[in-house]
Amino acid sequence: MTHRLQSLAHHAAAVLALFTPMTLCAQEQPFTLEQILGFTFPADLVSAPQGQHIAWTMLQRGVRSIWVADGPEFRPRQLVRYGDDGQELANLVFTGDGARLLYTRGGDHGSNFPAANGLQPDAGSSPMEPKLAIWSLAVAGGDPVRLAEGDDPVPSPKGDRVAFLKGREIWVVPADGSQPASRLFFARGSSESPVWSPDGSALAFVSNRGSLSYIAIWRSESEPIQYLAPSSSLDGWPRWSPDGARIAFLRRPGRGGAPNPPLEPATTPWGIWVAEVSAGQAREIWRSPETRPGSFPRLPAGMFFEWAAGDRLVFSSYQDGWPHLYSLPAAGGAPTLLTPGSFMVEQVALTPDRRTLVYSANAGADKDDIERRHLFRASVDAPGPKTISMGPGMEWQPVVTGDGSTLAYLAADVRRPPLPQVRPLAGGAPRALAGELIAPDFPGDRLVVPEHVTFQAPDRVTVHGQLFLPRGGPARKPAIVFVHGGPPRQMLLGWHYMFYYSNSYAMNQYLASLGFAVLSVNYRLGIGYGFDFHSPLHAGVTGASEYQDVLAGGKYLQGRPEVDPGRVGIWGGSYGGFLTAMALGRNSDVFAAGVDLHGVHDRRRAMPEELELAAAVGDGLTREQLDQAAKVAWESSPAAYVSSWKSPVLLIHGDDDRNVRVEQTVDLVQRLRRQGVRYEEMILPDEIHDFLLYRTWRKVDGAVVGFFQRELGQVRATETHR
Repeated sequence: MTHRLQSLAHHAAAVLALFTPMTLCAQEQPFTLEQILGFTFPADLVSAPQGQHIAWTMLQRGVRSIWVADGPEFRPRQLVRYGDDGQELANLVFTGDGARLLYTRGGDHGSNFPAANGLQPDAGSSPMEPKLAIWSLAVAGGDPVRLAEGDDPVPSPKGDRVAFLKGREIWVVPADGSQPASRLFFARGSSESPVWSPDGSALAFVSNRGSLSYIAIWRSESEPIQYLAPSSSLDGWPRWSPDGARIAFLRRPGRGGAPNPPLEPATTPWGIWVAEVSAGQAREIWRSPETRPGSFPRLPAGMFFEWAAGDRLVFSSYQDGWPHLYSLPAAGGAPTLLTPGSFMVEQVALTPDRRTLVYSANAGADKDDIERRHLFRASVDAPGPKTISMGPGMEWQPVVTGDGSTLAYLAADVRRPPLPQVRPLAGGAPRALAGELIAPDFPGDRLVVPEHVTFQAPDRVTVHGQLFLPRGGPARKPAIVFVHGGPPRQMLLGWHYMFYYSNSYAMNQYLASLGFAVLSVNYRLGIGYGFDFHSPLHAGVTGASEYQDVLAGGKYLQGRPEVDPGRVGIWGGSYGGFLTAMALGRNSDVFAAGVDLHGVHDRRRAMPEELELAAAVGDGLTREQLDQAAKVAWESSPAAYVSSWKSPVLLIHGDDDRNVRVEQTVDLVQRLRRQGVRYEEMILPDEIHDFLLYRTWRKVDGAVVGFFQRELGQVRATETHR
């Protein structure tokens, strides 16, 4: 098989050469990649502690901005705007008095690993080193003020000062920047997760000492730091009671003990504890079931744990097989399931009076709502959720205004990209905000309506997906499987609540507009379908059972009457890149070409070195068990199947990727080269995992389109704005 290696410049030139005027069926007007990538993407929706004030960030074609709207009219106002410089806006929060907005600029808040030498991302390759800093912005208007280098601002309820993280310490700075920042206190270990007391006089935090962690309280320079019920456990998630007299927290076992055999599923027990602040004593009020579903929940939106009205605590748990909300008295007792049903509770907000929960879930009366997000409300002390939103759209990230009158959230549907919406919490019609930000040439009315489909994997697991069928064109079309990353993600029947996957949705729509049938596969390890689907046996590094779902998706497409079975491709990023590489290595007979964005290729690197030491001395692990685990990890790796890899591949990776190291792609390239597999590559200097620059997304998406048109056959030509 011939070998081909293209440099980035050569590849980009080849892609641009493809952008010639379209030839489309008569009933359809063309749209460009530039137009579909102009979707609006609001995020970080927050409300002020008082009154009717909301704010959000907006990302559109690389331009990042911050907006605010005040009730009852909620007319959006832009407060600040930054160009396509690759510097994130994150951690948006109102000060306690609602007069200012705090945010961070820079950094990589989607990263799993720290950067070498503590360097911040420099996707734009600036010769001036970027810094992660906290900024303050008056809601009434004016220029933003740079407060300090740091992250995770936590304003005091008084509105006067802001605690934040800098390195392994907690610092403090006036909210208006009138004085320089200073370290709040000294403490051993890493100080994390600061939470002010209700009156702002004290600060609870997590003191992480490595194998164990404590809940600690700082009060002043003259008082010793107080540690609540220190033990050999990992304590976290401190929550003050409304009166400031108690702190609830979560406790898990400390690190250590004999290692669990790598191929055997483990459980992570946990409990809820309540401490009397004055005495420093704590007691356990609830302990999780000793089951795999009862283990500490791994939820993409994070653990919800809050003190509610009636002296109750509300928390997330997977114990009944679905991620639900539970409530129990702070004095102890049996928990009450607040959200019964076969659905996933995801993002949750507590009303200011602490009596009501508003949450997003893949639930509703329509059978396809399992592929959507809608909003519901529930009391904190009794089951019986009530529907807030319904229909073919998606709604997520609910917040309630400080006066308790208005619900704000983000919403989208199949054709309209995400925008903020407001509606009376007591009931009433929704009203979209900032609709004027949707570009006049955005092709929403020309997008196809994806169809919810199901099919079976070889082991009879039911797999869900969304099918994008192009309008018109030849009777037998080329087709593409899309594989999301994560893996705890779920693709939806419309625009997504994560920017990375809104870009994927835009790409799938664009590929469909070019005549490709596209199937987005929600494979096992993903969320939305219960614990057994989210945490399957023999998945990932212990057997990659999830690959069966991807293969089933390819064969499902081959069996569709609209699809040419010899022209099925596959693409995906991160874990989706891993599964793309698995598909090409194991089943080049099904997948004729693929695009692998920053995928994992050798799973043996996930095995910690301490297992080698444990096996060497027989500490709960034998040499045979470790060897078998290493063998299975290798067999769960795309690198193990290069000898049967026949189909061409485009490999794309940023070299400052903090989630999947670029070495994974460098290693695979050498293996493919030696085997004579035809590949192309695009290495992106200084870019990270979730590309920070719009021009990077534009280049990458254009390369994906061009590659599939060359390898699977061009159904319709492409064009772009020059």
